[in-house]
Amino acid sequence: MSHKMKKIGFIDYYLDEWHAKNYPTWLSEASNGNQIVAYAYGEIDAAKGISNTEWCKTNGVEKLNSIEEVVEKSDCIVVLSPDNPEQHEHLSRIPLMSGKRVYIDKTFSNTRVEAIKMFELADKYNTPMYSSSALRFSKELESINKENIDMINSRGPGTFSDYSIHQLEPIVALMGTEVKRVMSIGTINSPALAIEFSDGRKAIMSHFGSECPFGLSINYKSGNALIIDNCTDFFPHFIQNMADFFETGDIKVTSKETIAIITLRECGYEALDKPGKWIEISHN
Repeated sequence: MSHKMKKIGFIDYYLDEWHAKNYPTWLSEASNGNQIVAYAYGEIDAAKGISNTEWCKTNGVEKLNSIEEVVEKSDCIVVLSPDNPEQHEHLSRIPLMSGKRVYIDKTFSNTRVEAIKMFELADKYNTPMYSSSALRFSKELESINKENIDMINSRGPGTFSDYSIHQLEPIVALMGTEVKRVMSIGTINSPALAIEFSDGRKAIMSHFGSECPFGLSINYKSGNALIIDNCTDFFPHFIQNMADFFETGDIKVTSKETIAIITLRECGYEALDKPGKWIEISHN
């Protein structure tokens, strides 16, 4: 990496959240001190926890009073709001018109329409931008052969709203974007989806309790199976990827994949409302 210091700006719905708390240290470490979070803006104060002013003081970051200011002063921008994806389109509008490198935190958006609009805005202004779940960068997924996967069985913790992205991201990264339809096959307490691809390949994803690690069973058309009991080291690899992007502008996650993931998640919500019924995936 070059030695020119890059100043990163945070834009968040509220700053007192887990990602904003950890990313500054991680980005500094991943870039050998060449990238520092210098500026931050939070739209509201956290309902529980410390104010944006306190957060900035605690983290040694300069608090700015508008998104415009953050975009103007920063070399690169992170739009956070990890638990409020409905805020992303609004929070990222000015960053995406800046031409500067922008990372938008998971979950990218709640709807396919929003996702497409955000990528179109970035394209219009030649703004390098991507989004990803950290799980895509798990150590175990790095060297997996993606050819001739027949079926994936995925499991993980958490709610569908906040955590489905972490299973959908690896599924699409490994199996591609040609998703055809989705069906809810779980229960109220344990949501699960069956996903069918246009060529008949399938994936199943299931949400279990908070103690459940992220894991995948992958079956190939040859009959060979690959079992990953626990996805590990995803955050260090994910942050390294972000630091590399801020340094080089090289994007490892295509807009096509992100749009497919968001479309699947949106149709997944519809499927959860209609258990046992296939929901066709829109590609319009």
